[in-house]
Amino acid sequence: MGYVHDTQMSQFIPPNLFSYSAGTWAMAVATNVWSLNRTAADASFTVYMPVVIPSNAAALKGSYLVSVEFMYSIATAAADDFVAATCAVYKDTLQATAASGSGTLNTSAIVAGTLDTGHDAAAELKAVDEHRLKWSLTTPAWIDNDAAYHFEAVVDAAATTVFKIFGGIVNYTFRV
Repeated sequence: MGYVHDTQMSQFIPPNLFSYSAGTWAMAVATNVWSLNRTAADASFTVYMPVVIPSNAAALKGSYLVSVEFMYSIATAAADDFVAATCAVYKDTLQATAASGSGTLNTSAIVAGTLDTGHDAAAELKAVDEHRLKWSLTTPAWIDNDAAYHFEAVVDAAATTVFKIFGGIVNYTFRV
């Protein structure tokens, strides 16, 4: 068996794998392009995108997470707010058992990173347009078998904001 070290791996995350905290959402298709669409309403919501790539228990093997991309569109009216600080990748630590009396089996923490220059300000994030923001880890990370990662973004939509999610892309190095 051979050795693989590919620095240009990417994994598409389809819109049906995303979750959200509030609002009325539905899958839709237009001209063979699928999207997860939110019914316009003046309210805030959080978008959740799982980072679905292989992990490995061995040191320096498996997936080395580099960046995450989020593809969405805003139409009709700009969102009221979409703060760059609310876009983040989180590391979820998966415990074998909860600490005695803690009741917490898993924990989550923000991983240091930056947004691309076209999406590093609220005015850019919330604008009416088609978007493909890129969130890059400051220090890329090997994904261990007791960790998972996800991306979150908080949007405050205006009454007529039409928000659609087209998917995401996870960029990583793969080594086995």
